[in-house]
Amino acid sequence: MAPNWLDVLDDIVRVSGRHGRDDLIQWLQRRRAQLLDPRLRVLIVGEPKQGKSLLVNALLNATVCPVGEGIDTTIPTVVGHAETPTAALVWTPLPIRARPNEPAAGRRPERSGSERVGRAAPTSPGPQRRPPGGSGAETWPPDGRGPKPWAPTSGTPPWPATDADPPPWSAAGSPAESWSVSGAGPWPPTSPGGSSWAPNEPGGSAPGRMPAGPGAGQRGRGAAAGGVPGTETVGPARRIAVPLERIAARISGRTSVLVDEGASAGGDAVGDDLADAPSGAGVEHAEIGIPRALLASGLVLVDTPGLDATNPRRTISPAASPGQADLVLLVSDVTRELSVAELNLLLHIAQSHANVAVVQSKIDLVPDWRSVVERNRRHLADAGVSAALIPVSATLRLLAARTNDRELNAESRFPELISRLRRDQAGKADGLARAAVALSARTVLEQLAAPLRAELAVTTAASTSGPVSKLHAAQREVDELRRCSVRWQNTLNDEMADLISDIEYDLRDRTRQILRKVDEAFDTADPLTGWDTFQEWLTENLTEAAEANYAWLAERCGWIAQRVASNFERYGFDAVPSWSVRVPENLGDRIQVMEQPTVERFTPTQKLVTGLRGSYGGLLMFGLATTLAGLPLINPISLGAGALFGGKSVRDESKALLKRRQAAVKTATQRHVDDFFLRLSKDTKDTARQVQRMLRDHFTGLTEELQEGIIRSFRSAKQAAEVDAAQRDQRQRRIAEEMKRLADLYERAQALVGVTAVTPGRTGLEAGV
Repeated sequence: MAPNWLDVLDDIVRVSGRHGRDDLIQWLQRRRAQLLDPRLRVLIVGEPKQGKSLLVNALLNATVCPVGEGIDTTIPTVVGHAETPTAALVWTPLPIRARPNEPAAGRRPERSGSERVGRAAPTSPGPQRRPPGGSGAETWPPDGRGPKPWAPTSGTPPWPATDADPPPWSAAGSPAESWSVSGAGPWPPTSPGGSSWAPNEPGGSAPGRMPAGPGAGQRGRGAAAGGVPGTETVGPARRIAVPLERIAARISGRTSVLVDEGASAGGDAVGDDLADAPSGAGVEHAEIGIPRALLASGLVLVDTPGLDATNPRRTISPAASPGQADLVLLVSDVTRELSVAELNLLLHIAQSHANVAVVQSKIDLVPDWRSVVERNRRHLADAGVSAALIPVSATLRLLAARTNDRELNAESRFPELISRLRRDQAGKADGLARAAVALSARTVLEQLAAPLRAELAVTTAASTSGPVSKLHAAQREVDELRRCSVRWQNTLNDEMADLISDIEYDLRDRTRQILRKVDEAFDTADPLTGWDTFQEWLTENLTEAAEANYAWLAERCGWIAQRVASNFERYGFDAVPSWSVRVPENLGDRIQVMEQPTVERFTPTQKLVTGLRGSYGGLLMFGLATTLAGLPLINPISLGAGALFGGKSVRDESKALLKRRQAAVKTATQRHVDDFFLRLSKDTKDTARQVQRMLRDHFTGLTEELQEGIIRSFRSAKQAAEVDAAQRDQRQRRIAEEMKRLADLYERAQALVGVTAVTPGRTGLEAGV
C-alpha cells in the first residue's frame, strides 16, 4: 500500500494536470522518483575555505576531493559508491525557462529510450561486492582491523591513500544491494550497452540502483536538475571518462585535459583543450566512485565550489542544485560566527528544502568553539531557520583514522554527523519524504493558486470596470442630463426675468433723461418759438433711446443663449442656436412725431384790453388823489399813472400766458414720452418672451436628443452588465471551488509534517475563497 505522502503527491500531479501545467507534472514526477530512490543525496555548500572538501574526505577516510593551500574547488564533485575507483566528467547543457504548457524554445522531438541517456565511462570488470554487514552504528574492533583505504586499479591518483587501515567506524555501513546493473563497473551504473541508466517512467525507481547523473536523462529534466518547475535543459548530458590521476586537477581548475570517450579510464589524453566537450553553453561536474561501505548503503555526497559573493547569479551544474538533494549541509568554520550571507542562504534554502543542517568545521583550531556554536544557534533561532548545528573537526577525524584512536574520533564529533546521515537515510521513505512533499505541495499549489487569485482579483475588479462601469457611467449620464435640464431651464427663466426687468428699467431711465432735458429747456423757452427744432430733437432722442434699448436687448439675448448653452459643454458640441436677435431696421418709423399742443396766444386786442383795464385803476386812484390838490380828475399825473399801470398789466399777463404755454408743452411732452415708453416696452417684452420661447424649444429638443442617445446607451450597458455579472459570478464560484480543493490538498500535505491548518497570510490558499 502506497504511503500517505505518495497519495498526496499523486493527487498534486493530477491537480496540476487538470490545470494544464505539464511543466509541474514533469517536475513532480521527477520529484516522486527522487523520493522513492533509497539513496540519500547530501549537498555540501558554503563559502570558500570553510572545509567542505576536507569534510568529504574525513567522512570517507579517503582523499577524494583535492584540498590544500591555493587549491579551490571549481566544479561540483559527486561522490558515490563503486566496486572499483572510477572518475568521469559530466557536461550538462544550461537549463532554459519554459512557459507553462508551452514547449521550450528550440526543443527537438522526444527521443526513444535508448537515446534518452547520457554517455558513460567504460566499465571495468570486477566482482560485485556487498558492504560488510552490521547494524549501521560505529563499532570499535578490538584487533584494530578494518577495510583498506581505496586506491585506483590503474594509474596513480593525485591524492595519496591513507597509510593506516580505516577503522570500521569509518567504513562500516548497513547491508545494501549493489546498484551496479552489469555486476561491476564504475559509478554511476551503466547499462549493458554502456549508457548511464535512467528511469523510463516518471514515477519509477529501482531500489538499489543509482540513476544517471544530473542532466543525463531525457530532455526536459531541467526542473529536476535546477529544482525549479518550468526549467528544462536543451539536450542530454555528456559523460567523459577521466583518469583518476587527472580528476583532482580538473576539479580544482588547474587543467582542462579530458580523456577520449572511447578510451579506457587510463587511456591517453585527447588534448589540453575541450575539444571533445559538447558545443554550446553548459556546465560540468565531476563524478567519482569509490568502494566505501558508508557509500554502499546509499549515501551520495556532493561537494560544491565556494559560494561566489561577487557573482551570486553564476551558473552552476544541476548536480549542485538543492532540488536534487535530500539533505543540504552548510559548512562554516567555527573561527567566526555565521555571516549575513550564510544566514540569507540558509533562509533561501529552507524555503524550498525540508532538510537543512549546519556543520561547524575546524573546532580543533578554536578552544572556545562551544561559545561560538551557541551564539550561532541563537542566530539561527533569531533568523527563524530550523536547522541542526553540528560541530566537527575533519583534521581530528583523519588523524583518528590513521591512529585508530576511538577517543580522538569521538572528539572530532563525526559520529554525530554520521548518525545524522544514517537517520536521514533510514527515514527518507517516511519523514524526509513527508517534509519534501509538504514543501513541494506548497510550491506547486501556490503556483496553481496564483493565477486563480489573479483572476479572482480581476473578476472582483470587474465589478467597477467593464460593462458594469459602463452601466454606472450611463446611469451617471442620465442623472447628469436630468440635472443639466433643470439647470438650463432655471438659468433661462432667471435670466429672461432679469432681462425684462433690466430692459424696462433702461428704457424708463432713458425717457426720464429726455423729460428732464425738456423741462429744463421749457423753463425759459417759449413753445411758440423754435417748435420745429424741439420736435426734431425730441424725435431723434426717442429714436436713439429705442435703438440703444433694442441693442442691449439683442446683446443680452445672445449672452443668455451662451449662458444656457454652457450647460451642454460636457457633451462636446456647440449648443448655441444659429439665429440671433437684431435691432429692427424701421425702428425710427415706428416712433410717432409729437404734435404741437394748443397754446393761448397774447393778441394785440388782448394786450389793449389788458392795458386799459390796468390803466383805469391807476388813473382813478391818482386822479382822486390830485383832486384834493385842486386839480381835475384827469390830469397829467393821473394819465401818467394810468399808463404806467396799464403797461404793467400787459407785462404780467404776457408772463402768465408764457407759463401756461410752457406747462401745456411739458404736459404734452410727458404724455408723448409715456406713450412711447408703453409702446416700446411692450415691443421689447414681447421680443424677450419670444426669444425665451425659441431658446426653450431649441434646448428642449437638444435635451430630448441627448436623452434618447443616453437611454439607448444605458439599456445596452445594462444588458451587457447583467450578462457580465452572471458570467463573473459563475466564474467566481468555479474559482472558489477550485481554491477550496487546492486548500484541502494543501492541508493534507501539511498534515504530513504535523501542520493541520493553512496559514492564509503565508500561502493565500484559503478554503472557500
